[in-house]
Amino acid sequence: PYLLQNVKKYKVCRKQTGLNKARQLTVQMMQNPQILAALQERLDGLNGSPSGYMESLPKVVKRRVNALKNLQVKCAHIEAKFYEEVHELERKYAALYQPLFDKRSDIVKAAYEPTDEECEWKADEEEELTVSKQDEMKEKAKLEEEKKDEEKEDPKGIPEFWLTVFKNVDLLSDMLQEHDEPILKHLQDIKVKFSDPGQPMSFTLEFHFEANDFFTNTVLTKTYKMRSEPDENDPFSFDGPEIMCCTGCTIDWTKGKNVTLKTIKKKQKHKGRGTVRTVTKTVPNDSFFNFFAPPEGKNDGDEDSEAVLAADFEIGHFIRERIVPRAVLYFTGEAIEDDDDDTEAVVLCVQEGEEEADEENDPDYDPKVRSPLPAHIHPPSKDLWCPEKDLTQLFSTLLAQDALSSSYWRPWVAAVIS
Repeated sequence: PYLLQNVKKYKVCRKQTGLNKARQLTVQMMQNPQILAALQERLDGLNGSPSGYMESLPKVVKRRVNALKNLQVKCAHIEAKFYEEVHELERKYAALYQPLFDKRSDIVKAAYEPTDEECEWKADEEEELTVSKQDEMKEKAKLEEEKKDEEKEDPKGIPEFWLTVFKNVDLLSDMLQEHDEPILKHLQDIKVKFSDPGQPMSFTLEFHFEANDFFTNTVLTKTYKMRSEPDENDPFSFDGPEIMCCTGCTIDWTKGKNVTLKTIKKKQKHKGRGTVRTVTKTVPNDSFFNFFAPPEGKNDGDEDSEAVLAADFEIGHFIRERIVPRAVLYFTGEAIEDDDDDTEAVVLCVQEGEEEADEENDPDYDPKVRSPLPAHIHPPSKDLWCPEKDLTQLFSTLLAQDALSSSYWRPWVAAVIS
């Protein structure tokens, strides 16, 4: 369950400005399960529904439509081959990236000291200062460095590099517990290994640790196996590689250092004698290192298992696609600023929607200028747009007028449900 919580937290915008009204809508909807169920049923029914038109077609036309469907199945198989070749390209270029990542690891763990030339970095023009100011700051920094050198020994490499990366990323920091941090200080590198040519599609995350007092492993692994082929029973549902299973590894914990377990004491009262005794039990404990003990695979019909597996895969995919290639930018926070820019775009969309609502209060506002609804659907009144109103009236109206079949309303309703 912690995986699901982390993914949900990551997807929630950190910048709350402008989202209060959207949240009010969601809360109101969740408080009315009848409306939610009716909306979900209608949306599910609209997905791929024939709307009566197909039944009215002549048999000869239906026959040709079936031919188009067969072509679509062939397209799905071609798309599957496309993703297989993309995986091969990823594997090829991973080999080109690896020498750079190895050098990054050597610098982090103090196995290599970069040259002055390698340490030169030109700031953006907007960040550049005047020459005199730069000289002043350099002199001040030099004096501070000399003072620090006198006080303590020069640190080796880049201390707590990966721990800082994890703490800077919401998706990962939410998985971290206080007792995990001393262990992750010993994390020296994360590597991605792709499956060999001709082998089933998969990738492995390798977490490399220096010697420590917590476990004897030097490498912890997590492998994700995927499939890129359409389902014979539902070929039109194919939308890229599908996660089939993931496997972790056994952590050889030092005695008394296993942070994934905790000991609790519980008092039990004897039913007959009435005496009370204290029972000691070992129970699971929240920890990042539970990441290496995932669900093994999909259980048909078990939605919870599939949801946990999907959440686990999203975390692994994020580490592979974003964290490993851009680790230094997450360490400095620059990649987080880029993510915030994307979030601001979402907030902007919400704020624009609020501005449209404000326009309706403008006496000069002309509703005809707005994109019209289908002719058989009456435009909603201003009262229905007000987020403080009970959504029951709004959604009941939409259902009654069959508004959910229009492209005008469906994206908005789907967004509220999600």
